[in-house]
Amino acid sequence: MTDYLTLETEGDHGPVLVGRGLITKLDEILPELLGDKVEQLLIVHQPTLGAISEDVRALLAPKYRRVLMAEVPDAESAKRVQVAEFLWQIMGQSDFTRSDAILAIGGGAVTDLAGWTAASWLRGVKVVHVPTTVLAMVDASIGGKTGVNTNEGKNLVGAFYPPAGVVVDLDSLAALPRNELVTGFTEALKVGFIHDHEILDLIEADPQKATDPNSEEFRRILEIAIRYKLQVTSDDLTEQGGREMLNYGHTLGHAIEHSERYQWRHGAAVAVGMRFVAELARLSGRLTDEEADRHTRILELLGLPTQYPAGRWPTLLSTMKRDKKARGAMLRFVVLDAIGKPAIMQAPDESLLFAAYQEIAS
Repeated sequence: MTDYLTLETEGDHGPVLVGRGLITKLDEILPELLGDKVEQLLIVHQPTLGAISEDVRALLAPKYRRVLMAEVPDAESAKRVQVAEFLWQIMGQSDFTRSDAILAIGGGAVTDLAGWTAASWLRGVKVVHVPTTVLAMVDASIGGKTGVNTNEGKNLVGAFYPPAGVVVDLDSLAALPRNELVTGFTEALKVGFIHDHEILDLIEADPQKATDPNSEEFRRILEIAIRYKLQVTSDDLTEQGGREMLNYGHTLGHAIEHSERYQWRHGAAVAVGMRFVAELARLSGRLTDEEADRHTRILELLGLPTQYPAGRWPTLLSTMKRDKKARGAMLRFVVLDAIGKPAIMQAPDESLLFAAYQEIAS
């Protein structure tokens, strides 16, 4: 039995389907999302999902003239221009037209790469995402942010390109390692801090149930997070206003990822980043001690990191000044005036930033 919730918007973003058993129903779902003009489909997947992707190809083969496969590297190694060139080559040799489409199966790196490839090929072909990690389900696959990394930083090359649809099959999380599940869960936790405290309450009540993909608590948290991101990004696709609030914890988080050469999980880096901006808000008189301490308490309940080495600050500061969220060299941080009330702190004094970092330094 297929059980799912459809979340829709009035913008260009396609619907998000959230439920169980959806991958086995892609032959019914995709034609609804893509329309009846698509002749060729390119399935982009990571190595560990080869068997699932082959099953999907067999399922979809009767629906399309040609279903192609492209295996790309795991994690951030996929988000390189050279990998996009590999996909362009397949599409070019197969005479991909604007009527054809891409299906991305995998984590956030795969949906980022596939989305940017779709945006850039013939200036736009349709793409549908089938996220298979928590991070991709609540964040990367939704909202149309696509991109690849460069030596200078994360996601500096990309485009805003909404997908034709997103298919969130919770059953695909069954074999996900605990560490990857919890680090991906950070993006849902973020929504609890900036928007809806119900997420925080559910985690504090029972962190095991909150992070169990089979529980109703877990599904509820994901639905809240997905609905919020879909709403915000539909209202502000190109991050000119409210969408910027989704960067909570990301300014320092991206700098940590860069410092670690992307060997840290994105969610682990953002966890440290959220603790940092909580301390920044506390020191500037925006957050109470209880609200700032709640960050640390919940992160620790989930087993997420809350500290980073003291000696890394100069490098992190330099990287943040090059981040796409900076305006020139003027730093901007999403902070909280209270739980559920995000705001922008612009050009804070570097002595204040340093003091906040000392609070999280190990």
